[in-house]
Amino acid sequence: MADSAGIQQGSPAIGAAGLVPAAPGAGGTEGSGAAGGSARIVAKKAQLRSSPRPKKLEKLGIYSSCKAEGPCKCNGWKNQNPPPTPPQADQQTNTVNLQEPCRSCSHTLGDHVSHLENISEEEMNRLLGVVLDVEYLYTCVHKEEDADTKQVYFSLFKLLRKSILQMGKPMLEAQESPPFEKPSIEQGVNNFVQYKFSHLPSKERQTIMELAKMFLNQINYWQLETPSQRRQRVPNEDAAGYKVNYTRWLCYCNVPQFCDSLPRYDTTQIFGRTLLRSVFTVMRKQLLEQARQEKDKLPPEKRTLILTHFPKFLSMLEEEVYSHSSPIWSMEFLAGTTGGQIPVQTVISAPPVTRSLYYSASPVSVEPSTCGSVSPARKPNPALEPNPVVVGEKRKPSEPLHHEENKRPRVLGDIPMDLINEVMATITDPATIPETSLLSAHSARDEAARLEERRGVIEFHVIGNSLNQKPNKRILMWLVGLQNVFSHQLPRMPKEYITRLVFDPKHKTLSLIKDGRVIGGICFRMFPSQGFTEIVFCAVTSNEQVKGYGTHLMNHLKEYHIKHEILNFLTYADEYAIGYFKKQGFSKDIKVPKSKYVGYIKDYEGATLMGCELNPSIPYTEFSVIIKKQKEIIKKLIERKQAQIRKVYPGLSCFKDGVRQIPIESIPGIRETGWKPAGKGKELKDPDQLYSTLKSILQHVKSHQNAWPFMEPVKKTEAPGYYQVIRFPMDLKTMSERLKSRYYTTRKLFMADMQRIFTNCREYNPPESEYYKCANLLEKFFYGKIKEAGLIEK
Repeated sequence: MADSAGIQQGSPAIGAAGLVPAAPGAGGTEGSGAAGGSARIVAKKAQLRSSPRPKKLEKLGIYSSCKAEGPCKCNGWKNQNPPPTPPQADQQTNTVNLQEPCRSCSHTLGDHVSHLENISEEEMNRLLGVVLDVEYLYTCVHKEEDADTKQVYFSLFKLLRKSILQMGKPMLEAQESPPFEKPSIEQGVNNFVQYKFSHLPSKERQTIMELAKMFLNQINYWQLETPSQRRQRVPNEDAAGYKVNYTRWLCYCNVPQFCDSLPRYDTTQIFGRTLLRSVFTVMRKQLLEQARQEKDKLPPEKRTLILTHFPKFLSMLEEEVYSHSSPIWSMEFLAGTTGGQIPVQTVISAPPVTRSLYYSASPVSVEPSTCGSVSPARKPNPALEPNPVVVGEKRKPSEPLHHEENKRPRVLGDIPMDLINEVMATITDPATIPETSLLSAHSARDEAARLEERRGVIEFHVIGNSLNQKPNKRILMWLVGLQNVFSHQLPRMPKEYITRLVFDPKHKTLSLIKDGRVIGGICFRMFPSQGFTEIVFCAVTSNEQVKGYGTHLMNHLKEYHIKHEILNFLTYADEYAIGYFKKQGFSKDIKVPKSKYVGYIKDYEGATLMGCELNPSIPYTEFSVIIKKQKEIIKKLIERKQAQIRKVYPGLSCFKDGVRQIPIESIPGIRETGWKPAGKGKELKDPDQLYSTLKSILQHVKSHQNAWPFMEPVKKTEAPGYYQVIRFPMDLKTMSERLKSRYYTTRKLFMADMQRIFTNCREYNPPESEYYKCANLLEKFFYGKIKEAGLIEK
């Protein structure tokens, strides 16, 4: 786990209670050595704090500058008979003489500690704790062999030494203070659990919660490898970026575990995706290897959790950690907008139901067509159809299609998030929601298939033939089974043609397996350079249809392609398959430019070209569950709103007292019905007219002499802690970008963002500051321009 200094890679024992990390600089600090080193420091501090006050003064005098009259520059009292270096608290003399002269400056011990005579016992004990931390870091510096780590230890040693001389609290000086990245690892894992497993029953969620907590605990006590070790292992990665994170980790997470005079943070709370990516692969491998080695030592109740469910949990999380389009790392994720933590919910008693591990052992569902075949029965035209291999080799691959996520900022609605969370808590309780019958008209098409997958009745594998690797007997048997299914279900397709494509190494097939045999599949060919995949065959054997397999199979294919960052499907569907593909999100409106697929995709006589564009934020295998949950949320919210509307309020008595007129908003219960005051001012109906008006106003605001503080987003280095105080920042540059993207569909959105600039400024800055005054003056100017444009009443 750790050699010298204890900062090398390793992990605490899985499933152990009270995990203790390796102490830095403690030499061989594995296992009990780490705990022993930490315990010794605690014991020494307790022993020293219980010593008589003269002994405490002697200890502090060693680290205190001389206060005698005259220009004495001695920065610490030195005993005439020095103890071993570094000084040991348990090897002091029995009596302390404050008149004992210093070996360096000849002034007495009393001259070095005169400033400590009137301090409280609590403050003295705090300083003594810093002293022992200084001595411990002194040992670390001399034992450490790694240059980067030694430099950090020495910097911390000087920092603590200085804080004793100045009788202050040690404060780390850095350009950035924690947290260093948002969302944090902890928030990302919380989002992952919510994203993937919120639909599961409470018992299974509890299992996932345990796995998530176990994983976060492992990271908090994980020993990072040194930058030099990492350079040797991964020479091509960002060495400078890793060194920055390693230094931060030492200063804020690792060393403070033992030097408690330094502020300590959990790794998972101050670091984000960048650090997690740098350690996840190696950490996952070591954790699983350690679990296998120690499986006999694990308690029975933990064995299944760690050996069976934990590897699946890590594999699913790994996809989200390294995916470029995973929504769990977005600040707009539901957990991020509430400002609070979504409790870690947990999972797995059956195989995970979302994107499966390795994409080979997760259930697949295929929905049948009414004609008994779920596939486009294609009739190839030999004269028109190019050989897919030859065409792919002749054409030069174009630049890949890059999917750009929708960058439009989230606009929060009127429903409070605490109300939504409260409703979600009720709908996730199985007791409050009756189970939908699988035969019900309201049940999802893939619901039965999803349950079979969870129970392990069905599974799927993405397989294909290979000319380079040794044939796998099981895969070859499955390919033969797929060839039989496609030939039987697609009678108008020549068997030789089906066989050629199924066994073509450039084609893959998502196969549906039940009881060890193939019952269906989707054969496809990926064109990464062109940004699309062609679906060639799609079928489920006739006696397994009408079970939702078709829908679930297609959903797994969509998630497989999101993982591989291909976000478009193309296929030629015959007259019997058009209905099936429409249900799966396909349409005749093709999003892929024609130049990208002409000459690549196979043409079929009498078939219709259909396409489907994938959204990387959607977990397709759980899509129907999510929609069901959203319906329940809306239903509950409507019920609550109706209950408020039906509430009977007492009548108005003010008119008896002679009042002739009252504002509408003062009527009890009027706002609860959803009533809002009518907006004052003219709302421009024409989007182009609104755009030009707002563009002119924004240009005038940006040109104003007091607009300079608000031109660009506030930098963390210029305003420390700004983003801890201001949750919704705004600036004129961001407003210009929003205006350009036609975000401002009403004047209210535009005015709200502008007002947020002024409100944020006044919240963060004191009234006497120049920024505060600029906000007031610019606000007055802005509303003058708004009135001139007729957007509000003068």
